[in-house]
Amino acid sequence: MATRILVTGAQGFVGRHLLRTLRHTHSACTVEAGRFDITDADAVTEALTRARPDLCFHLAAISSIGAARSDPDEAWTVNLHGTLRLATTLRHVSPAATFVFASSAETYGDSFRGGTPLDETAALAPANTYSATKAAADLALGALAHEGLRCLRMRPFNHTGPGQTADFVVPAFARQIARIEAGLQEPVLSVGNLDAERDFLDVRDVCTAYAACLSHAAEAGPGAILNLCSGHTRSIRSILDDLIRLSGARVTVRTDPEKLRPVDLPRAAGSAQRAADLLGWRPSIAWDDTLRAVLDDWRQRIRHEA
Repeated sequence: MATRILVTGAQGFVGRHLLRTLRHTHSACTVEAGRFDITDADAVTEALTRARPDLCFHLAAISSIGAARSDPDEAWTVNLHGTLRLATTLRHVSPAATFVFASSAETYGDSFRGGTPLDETAALAPANTYSATKAAADLALGALAHEGLRCLRMRPFNHTGPGQTADFVVPAFARQIARIEAGLQEPVLSVGNLDAERDFLDVRDVCTAYAACLSHAAEAGPGAILNLCSGHTRSIRSILDDLIRLSGARVTVRTDPEKLRPVDLPRAAGSAQRAADLLGWRPSIAWDDTLRAVLDDWRQRIRHEA
């Protein structure tokens, strides 16, 4: 099992949760929260030479569809070229190390239009800049695996939890509801497309799956791919209804055309049977508990806005 662990993007939403999970599940390991620019070759070499990790969790990324659309060049630089620089340098510095890449189910894109739950054999067909950059890195790592890179490619579906920014749909709703509860906003919720269906996970369940890679990476084949999902989809409308129910706030829902995406797949469903078989992983956190945690997080945050 790995004893020296490096986490890139450790200061981000998922990274902070992963550090907490590792402290709980692998307290005997040395965990380094990487604070370096993955697009800077010298910085990458220095960081990896210093850490010499047995396993690297690579989470650092331009992580939202909107941010990638606003600055495509930066998204490609970070998500593709930064990932490749990190992986190739790791292979040189620590040839036996395992590289765990946080890819994304967004890479399946238009393949979801078939309507059936997708497993890891589904074709990658990205439908936006973010998913294209992730798919390119995912495929490139698969090629490097055939050249000796030990890597796992994790493809989590939508995940949320406390600490996520309002750039994502669940915290965007929760922030507005918290502001309405506090009297900081008129009781009107501004929303985009509510009909889309997605598979949502709690970020803490995702991090449990990542942490399980420490014990099971050796059992995975070269460049192994693992979906992370619950196997159940929810409409965005149902998520909004659940948040309003948990809050008890009286609100009016209003569609904002600016929040409608140019391309929005009607349904994205997947299978995580391979993760269950290899990692012994299944999501365990109840959906209402996830939503309560997000709501409570935003209730705390908006106190500073008053």
